[in-house]
Amino acid sequence: MRRREFITLLGGAAAPWPLAARAQPRERVRRVGVLTGIVEADAEGQARFSAFRNTMDQAGWIEGRNIQYEYRSRSGGNIERVRRNVAELLAVAPDAILVTGSLNLGALQQASHTVPTVFVGLIDPVGTGFVESLARPGGNTTGFTSFEYALSAKWVEILKELEPFVTRVGVMREHGTPTGVGLWAAMQGPASSIGMELRPIEVHDAADIERGVAAMARLAGSGFVVTASGVTIQHRDLIARLAARHRLPAVYPFRYFVTAGGLLSYGPDLNDQFRRAAGYINRILKGEKPADLPVQAPTKYELVINLKIAKALGLTVPPTLLARADEVIE
Repeated sequence: MRRREFITLLGGAAAPWPLAARAQPRERVRRVGVLTGIVEADAEGQARFSAFRNTMDQAGWIEGRNIQYEYRSRSGGNIERVRRNVAELLAVAPDAILVTGSLNLGALQQASHTVPTVFVGLIDPVGTGFVESLARPGGNTTGFTSFEYALSAKWVEILKELEPFVTRVGVMREHGTPTGVGLWAAMQGPASSIGMELRPIEVHDAADIERGVAAMARLAGSGFVVTASGVTIQHRDLIARLAARHRLPAVYPFRYFVTAGGLLSYGPDLNDQFRRAAGYINRILKGEKPADLPVQAPTKYELVINLKIAKALGLTVPPTLLARADEVIE
């Protein structure tokens, strides 16, 4: 073949290449909604969502390339704001939604029975009607529970081990929530068996918290247990300060209460739960249905003790408790 003919042939063959490249379909961008009760400035919440996003990255879902996250958060349990958040998320037609908290999930289920949904941090999703069963959740919702009601008995036992002189236990719970009622009921028997009297501290704002802790401080042999709720999580710094001011021993449900200045916590590793939730979202985006993915309980529980706070309260943490601790803050 002559040189001129070869160049002509090469040029003619090359012409379609850019067109073929442009004709290749772009990778589809999936939308994942994140509906949470954690305010955007919350450092602990940011850590959990970082764990979620990192796990999604490892599964090949890269933000800006093939996935886009739509975040909506609430503050103070405002149900109208929750409903607006739900409406805004549904308007962008998400392929799946990650949701935290029963208030958010309840509003979402009222608005949609079709968008695949994965929850994190719920207690008793069967009893509250969010899923049909743990093994076969049915519908469009599945997820990961925080713990069972029975864990509240462990909080009371740990408080007694930590300070044997405690005989009156204030149980801080959000007013009117089924979770608060269930946890209260589960700790009644165990508390009575070890000589502890339970007293409810019903809260829905900071003023209730201040009054409740002050009332417990006026009683001899007092301590308190904080249950998980939107109100107690939002005001964890205040609760820790009040416990220190009144020199009251307290047990909390999650590690971030201790990093905020609390004494001791026993509960699930929440970062791990968000990583596992990312695994479910990944499977849903690849075609699996929430109805076929069982609701899972925590696999990791952690006991965290703040020795600096114990010293400030004049408490000596028993060696047996220290030996079981997963983390000791000094």
